Amino acid sequence: MGSINPQGGTRGGADIVGGGIGEGPGPDVMAAATLDGNKVMSADGEDVGKISDIMLDVRGGRIAYAVLSEGGFLGMGSKLHAIPWSALTLDTVEKCFRVDISAQGLKDDPGFDKDHWPSMADEAWGMSTHSYYNRQPYWQATKDVVESDPAIRPLEH
Repeated sequence: MGSINPQGGTRGGADIVGGGIGEGPGPDVMAAATLDGNKVMSADGEDVGKISDIMLDVRGGRIAYAVLSEGGFLGMGSKLHAIPWSALTLDTVEKCFRVDISAQGLKDDPGFDKDHWPSMADEAWGMSTHSYYNRQPYWQATKDVVESDPAIRPLEH
């Protein structure tokens, strides 16, 4: 299958597994809105919630986090978790995301509620969140690639 990164690896992005290819541009390039509401399965096979938002690093032009909504009824009382994009795998066969953490590990993540979002641009918060999911922060994971790859490095004037 063709890919934006033919050398392999995801350069800090989510992995993709399965052979399922539907209509449209996916699974390598997809509209964020098509991912909202997708089920998320834990590393131990439990349904732990749904994607409620995809958070973009606007200045850096990268996906920063997927926000998982866990529990609650009709959005009331649900606990939210910012999951580093690189901790997710899109399963095209099961049409869900898989997160590389156990259901209990996710429940132990303090998360936040819909009225009290963290400052996701705060580097200390981001480092802590990425560390919890055992991932390198996205801004560090892509920095070396961008700086060393002339094909994607910004043009110098």
